[in-house]
Amino acid sequence: MDIRSLSQAEAERRAALLTVERYDVAVDLTGLPDGPDVRCVSTVTFGCREPGAETFVDCAAQVLSATLNGVELAPAADGRIPLPALDARNVLRVESVQSNTAEGRGVHKAVDPADGEVYVWMSFEPDEARFVWACFDQPDLKAPHAFTVTAPYDWTVTSNSGDPRIEDLKSLKSLKDIKELDELDEPSRPAARRWTFPDTPPLATYNTVVNAGPFHEIRREADGHDLGIYARRSLAQILERDADDVFTVTRQGLAFFARVFGMPFPQRKYDQVFVPEFGGAMENYGCVTWADGFLRRAEPTPAERELLAKVLLHEMAHMWFGNIVTMRWWDDLWLNEAFAEFACNWAAAEATSHTDAWAGHLANGKLRAYLADQGPISHPIHQPVRDVAEAASIFDAITYPKGASVLRQLMTYVGESAFSAGMTAYFARHAWGNTTLQDLIDALAEASGRDLDAWRAGWLETAGTDRLTLEREGDGYVLVAHGPDSGPRPHVLAVGAYHASRDGSRLERTALVTAEVTGERTPVTLPPSADDAPALVLVNDEDLTFATTRPDPTDASAYLSAASRLPTAISRGVAVATVWDLLVTGEAMAAEAGRCITAVVESETSDAVIEPYLTLAGDIAELWAPDAERPELTALVAAACRRLAEDPRRRQVSLRGLARTATAPDDLAWLESQAAQDIDLRWRLLARRAELGDKTADDVALLLGQDPDPEAWVRALTVRAATPDAEAKEEVWQRLVVERAVPLSSVSQVTTAFWRPSQDLLLAPYAERYLALIPQLERGGMIPAMVFTGRLFPPYAIGAEFLTTAENASRDTVPVVRKTLLERSDVVRRMLAAREYGGAEA
Repeated sequence: MDIRSLSQAEAERRAALLTVERYDVAVDLTGLPDGPDVRCVSTVTFGCREPGAETFVDCAAQVLSATLNGVELAPAADGRIPLPALDARNVLRVESVQSNTAEGRGVHKAVDPADGEVYVWMSFEPDEARFVWACFDQPDLKAPHAFTVTAPYDWTVTSNSGDPRIEDLKSLKSLKDIKELDELDEPSRPAARRWTFPDTPPLATYNTVVNAGPFHEIRREADGHDLGIYARRSLAQILERDADDVFTVTRQGLAFFARVFGMPFPQRKYDQVFVPEFGGAMENYGCVTWADGFLRRAEPTPAERELLAKVLLHEMAHMWFGNIVTMRWWDDLWLNEAFAEFACNWAAAEATSHTDAWAGHLANGKLRAYLADQGPISHPIHQPVRDVAEAASIFDAITYPKGASVLRQLMTYVGESAFSAGMTAYFARHAWGNTTLQDLIDALAEASGRDLDAWRAGWLETAGTDRLTLEREGDGYVLVAHGPDSGPRPHVLAVGAYHASRDGSRLERTALVTAEVTGERTPVTLPPSADDAPALVLVNDEDLTFATTRPDPTDASAYLSAASRLPTAISRGVAVATVWDLLVTGEAMAAEAGRCITAVVESETSDAVIEPYLTLAGDIAELWAPDAERPELTALVAAACRRLAEDPRRRQVSLRGLARTATAPDDLAWLESQAAQDIDLRWRLLARRAELGDKTADDVALLLGQDPDPEAWVRALTVRAATPDAEAKEEVWQRLVVERAVPLSSVSQVTTAFWRPSQDLLLAPYAERYLALIPQLERGGMIPAMVFTGRLFPPYAIGAEFLTTAENASRDTVPVVRKTLLERSDVVRRMLAAREYGGAEA
């Protein structure tokens, strides 16, 4: 059936008409071990401000029966059930079944290949609760939810509120013996239990959850909270390995946010559930759902540990910003996500061992945001959202890392203490309600005493990125600022002066001054130095604002060589950001950028950013360099990895980098000798050998037998994907694209191996298949659509004509597909230009 997307006008009308008193939802999962069905009875008690009016309730599952105040309702159409002649107080009861639990929306059944056990998870953002049960699926109709879940006897069920009452139903002949809400059909298996959860606080429908399966569970007490983590049984050993890290960061995060928001998390129980075949993580109140790909099968690297910590803190921040206080409509989705992204870095840097979190944010997220914000998908951070389908398209690099960076600039602009005071007032004033952006701006303006109207207009209502260029003026400097289309936004930033150390091996910061940009030209006065003029003046030192920067034109060449000599992770990161922007805008060649960033990798002292910089250097060699320069740049990265591997702290990351870039027989042989006991590294080396044309089938079969990972077959498929063989490419395409058999968290791994340089003749037919696939890319909902649209987009075997054809074909697709495709097409167009630019210079 066709499913209509809720418009803002419809949501406003419904919110003005209704008040939702509560949801009582009975969920039957007993059909899942042997079949696909999830059955629900949703009872919604709600008031109507205009008795006699009509509205609709959302339900995109199959409706078995629906009554309003005891009167049978007309059939659903377009995912909506009409509700006529409303009373002042109403009781709606809808029985529904969702059978598409393999690829559908809202609810997903996964079978663990290791032991055949079944797990089920639910995830509803932005409006997918309606695919599971009937509800008013919009964020400003918040209400308490009471869940009663019937599940197979040996399953554990998790939901938002803690401490459920659990009853053994083995002696009951039928679930109909349970009165009222639980009037469901007889379960398919006699061994069942009923889990009755207490009422939640008032929540938006998208913040609710039910997860279930035969989970391995670990619990800890921390500062008055009952903390739980869960994973499928086959990953129990890995969950146990990571438990201390997860619980430590959870405790630290809850304490930090309680302090800076002036409000402790109000529920004792806080659960985190790692599930198979999930994408990312979801901030369900009190019960965060994670992709179990975050439980690394190999020992996590420092960057992977930091990522887990920051995702954990991101979802935790949503408990306050999103759950306790919820946006009124999806036009403030940016604030929900950007705030959580900002807060996770703030908390990580201030309250955990990940003190270089902001450097990691710059290396991992902000570089993507700078690129996206200068391309065709650039949009104001705050923009109109006409319907929920549009909302799904703005989960992007502008909403997340740019939004987070802009909020950091806001904290710099008003001061950290005023920012925290404003947030405390905001949560106290609006807890369990809905807000708009203006509510937050008012709270921060009141706390800081600053007029934020100009700041809001410049930063939130204007698309694009400012450019800050340093120029010499007499004996000093001036900062020249340009906005995307007119004058610059207001900025508060730092400018650092650096001089060479006595031995000349590194740069030392000798001055740091604050500059407040209010117009096109801002004088920058650096303290006089007894030494010569600074070797480098770094604009946006400490990375406090969101703007691309350029050095004084007379120092541009020195800038490339000086980046690796800067003294801190954040100063080097700011320099890398400038070099990256020079590359993507066509102002530097891949060879220049690649050499600079490889030198930064070798001098880097922060474990958290070595891995992203190695990835960036490898990407430049592989994706941005002309064919003629690729071997030299790849060898440069490989040599750096070989040297870094001598340091025990850098060994794991360096060996992974070498497995990506090794070409020389000596490097491959040495890597083979280092990988004997490292299953992850052996898989990586096999993929590299396969790409280079080695026969790997026997080694793959041997390693499959030794690898205990239930997803080891995906590693084998990755090796197959890299193989320059037509039969192998066809086999992988069938499994990955046609069958969608690869877990969502592993799609990137397989597609990266599939699209390889120097395989254009083999890959050209699949570029054409991608074009044919575009109308189907929305399949499975928002996250699968984003993943498959972006990761399947070919970076090789194409030219400008292909990009234009793909962009034209995206016009008739849903917004999330179109936007993801346009963003990826822009990046690949820049890659093609860089390959031509470098080739022409050569």
